[in-house]
Amino acid sequence: MRRAVFLDRDGTINEERGYLDRLDRLELYPYAVDAVRLLNRAGFLTVVVTNQGGIGRGIIDEPFLEQVHSVIDQRMTAGHARIDRFYYCPHHPDAVTVELRGPCTCRKPLPGMIERACRELSIDPTRSYMVGDRIIDVRCGQAAGARSILLRSGHGARDEELHGADVAADAILNNLMEAVGWILRNSPH
Repeated sequence: MRRAVFLDRDGTINEERGYLDRLDRLELYPYAVDAVRLLNRAGFLTVVVTNQGGIGRGIIDEPFLEQVHSVIDQRMTAGHARIDRFYYCPHHPDAVTVELRGPCTCRKPLPGMIERACRELSIDPTRSYMVGDRIIDVRCGQAAGARSILLRSGHGARDEELHGADVAADAILNNLMEAVGWILRNSPH
């Protein structure tokens, strides 16, 4: 079984922009490619798990989301880094269609995306980490059996302030690069 770092997307890899509905609004954090490359070199799979309720709400569609992920892939590849797989949840409680209104097991904080990745990519969640900027990311990782890191980037500083001791993350750090350093120092080889 392999080990992985599950990454939220918005506020973790790229700037938080609300519903990302245009490619010109996609801006990776300056350290994102380097952080992912370090994880690749350390032997971790890197897997994006992202709620994309904008699909359910009719703000974006799946072909656009695939474009966004393709651009992220291109930027990672240009920096000799690799995202091994992207998983997304298109559901939202306010979805315009009943099919996307739920219930589902993939919308974070539920662990469905991580569980699917573990099945498809032979990942051991107990040797893996979930990194994101929301308390729902922390709870998702915990529900899947992974260690969880809350980032203060994106929504994280606000979530840390709102939830305080209830966050219960394994670590609370400023950004993805700090999280990668923490993972590399705290994971058995």
